[in-house]
Amino acid sequence: MDTATFNKRIKRVVITEEEIRAKIKEVGKQLSKEYDGKPLLVVSILKGAFVFMADMTRELSVPHEIDFMIASSYYEGTVSSGVVNIKLDLAHTDISNFHVLILEDIVDTGRTLKDVVHLLKGRKPLSIKVVTLLDKPDRRLVEFNPDISLFTIPDYFVIGYGLDCGEFFRNLPYIAEYNTEI
Repeated sequence: MDTATFNKRIKRVVITEEEIRAKIKEVGKQLSKEYDGKPLLVVSILKGAFVFMADMTRELSVPHEIDFMIASSYYEGTVSSGVVNIKLDLAHTDISNFHVLILEDIVDTGRTLKDVVHLLKGRKPLSIKVVTLLDKPDRRLVEFNPDISLFTIPDYFVIGYGLDCGEFFRNLPYIAEYNTEI
């Protein structure tokens, strides 16, 4: 994709870089207090949450380990088969001695993340919490709500700050609405 086409696909900035940084700093302080003195494992759901995780872990003032997952679920229509396809599992095979903090880029339908939480709960962590950068509750197809949402947005397609369209736009330092009219 050439630069002119790339720029035309950015319809408008929805959440600025400064707003993201301020909110991450605020939530990072909150989480640091909550997990002070506790064994913490921060898990990023790839690929979209990698930017969010990098910035959030720098705001955590408590010792913590990090790990990554790539997960998807198989569905028939709008009904989950209940099978999570783990394309990349945690390197930590035993999470029973950790408080697990899942960082996600966006929660929309909630299906995959609900399944991932169910899967990880079966591994008996000390606790599990989901923090998402963006929440789209209007798109929810299952009963699932993240524990912390930094921003709630309406149902439109967003890019930037790790979120992509066709693997492009992850590098934008802000969240933008994707121009579907191009």
